[in-house]
Amino acid sequence: MSKKKNRIEIYYTTDDDMEMNEANTLPPENQSLKIWIDRKKRRGKDVTLVTGFIGAEDDLKALGKLLKTKCGVGGSVKDGEILIQGNHRDKVLDILTKEGYKAKKAGG
Repeated sequence: MSKKKNRIEIYYTTDDDMEMNEANTLPPENQSLKIWIDRKKRRGKDVTLVTGFIGAEDDLKALGKLLKTKCGVGGSVKDGEILIQGNHRDKVLDILTKEGYKAKKAGG
């Protein structure tokens, strides 16, 4: 039996007319966000994670800034996730539903 390796096909072009496709941001009512509480690799401190956002990085950063401002805490946007310092799952859920997003609690 021969084993086939999973390969990703990458194409390069020098064509100036080819446009790079940016991820189109879905409207809030079509987004399905999940809100987690995470303590792993954080020295036991709680972090609220928002995952499942589909869209451009700038829109994700804007949503992260809105959540950080409304919760009055720090945080960051990394790897397609919004990190909010502390356990603010209920407050984040409230904010997202008021903004029109479909969000639900996930995890324990």
